[in-house]
Amino acid sequence: MVRARFTLADIQEKALAIVDRQGLGSLTMRSLAGALGTGPMTLYNYVTDKGALEELVVDAVVAGITIPEPTGDWRVDVAAVARAVWRAVRDHPGAIPLVLTRRSSSTAAYGPAEALIAALRTAGLPEKDVLTAFRAVLAFVMGLAQVELTNPPGGAHGEPDGTTEIHRLAQAGHPNIARMALLRRDSDPDVDFEQGLALLLRGIGAARE
Repeated sequence: MVRARFTLADIQEKALAIVDRQGLGSLTMRSLAGALGTGPMTLYNYVTDKGALEELVVDAVVAGITIPEPTGDWRVDVAAVARAVWRAVRDHPGAIPLVLTRRSSSTAAYGPAEALIAALRTAGLPEKDVLTAFRAVLAFVMGLAQVELTNPPGGAHGEPDGTTEIHRLAQAGHPNIARMALLRRDSDPDVDFEQGLALLLRGIGAARE
């Protein structure tokens, strides 16, 4: 029997490294084959197409989410899950579009969602409100990641800084947008995350009461 030259873990690791270093647009069968030192056709022994390859990248990002043991305090536990997801996508901003648009091919992706739902249920919310709060927390984390990490004020992967241009264009008739553009240029995504999470938890707490 011929022994496999690579494992899926090898392919996954190299694919994520390409996305991290060069951006999502640089991930192709050809570029990955070059990183592995093989030909593009060899990869089809491991993945059926580029879509399957992108699912491996999503799996790799999700695998980096480490959920702490629950404390029984819903605020602490919801915040812990949100922070764990934030840190994972923070480490791999180039992969965020895939995390947003592609389902993971592994049930390991269910872990963070399961932990978040469990934490929200301990808040004593009605089941319908648990679903609403679950969506709100995930939407906040991934929405902030998409806005701040895939398109940072200084540009990503060589892209130009759009914040200064937004400020210039908005000054004449849209002063609020111009002001927010300046604030964003000087903001820190991690600080914004913590402040937004605190606001969201207060809102969930108010709904609970």
